[in-house]
Amino acid sequence: MIPLVYDQINHWGKDDEFFLSLLKRLKVEFIADLGCGTGRWTTHLVQYGYKITAIDPNEEAIEVARIKDNSGNVKWIVGDSSDLQTNTYDAVVMTANVAQVFLTDDSWKQVITDVFRSLKIGGHFIFDTRNPLVKVWKEWEKDKTPDLAKDRISGDPLEIYTEYEGFEGDIYTFYEIVKNTKTDKVLVHEKMQLRFRNQEEFDESLKQIGFSKIETYGDWEFKYANSENGSFIFHCVK
Repeated sequence: MIPLVYDQINHWGKDDEFFLSLLKRLKVEFIADLGCGTGRWTTHLVQYGYKITAIDPNEEAIEVARIKDNSGNVKWIVGDSSDLQTNTYDAVVMTANVAQVFLTDDSWKQVITDVFRSLKIGGHFIFDTRNPLVKVWKEWEKDKTPDLAKDRISGDPLEIYTEYEGFEGDIYTFYEIVKNTKTDKVLVHEKMQLRFRNQEEFDESLKQIGFSKIETYGDWEFKYANSENGSFIFHCVK
């Protein structure tokens, strides 16, 4: 996630609508947005009257989030899951496949342990992830077209390229490059890594932590997931 261009190349979509619809069904009040990034989704929640805590380790992203409209209604924290308050939230949400950035079993276990601790009894943990069986990376690697954006300050045109290194085990490595096309200067060259866990791995880890009910939806519909779905959305209850 590159704060300089993130909001310009990630627009409101059916995944955002699905998360919002699920929250409305659950009638929650206190929400933690874990891995909130630039607050693109978080600030949209404000209009619905939720009391929101938003956490991300990227200081630049939180700075971008703070200056957005209505951001004064959100408690922004530069941090991680350890900053979640105990027995506080009706729902903890991780959007945009944040679950895939936790590369080790220990780091994932720590996150879901912290989430479980932070939820009230009956609270909800909601997150999405990609289905490794669909092999979405094959489509990524075919697309050689750069994304286009503008520098927030100078207004200069930017191009965003992706270079793919591929898998080592179940960890996929790629690089995001942001270039100012006016000056030909590379502004960002960032290494990214994702882990592709399968549905069974997630289920087992969540059960071990103590979640009493786990439902998995597929491809942004309120239908139970199957092996052909590109995206899984987990809804877990404490």
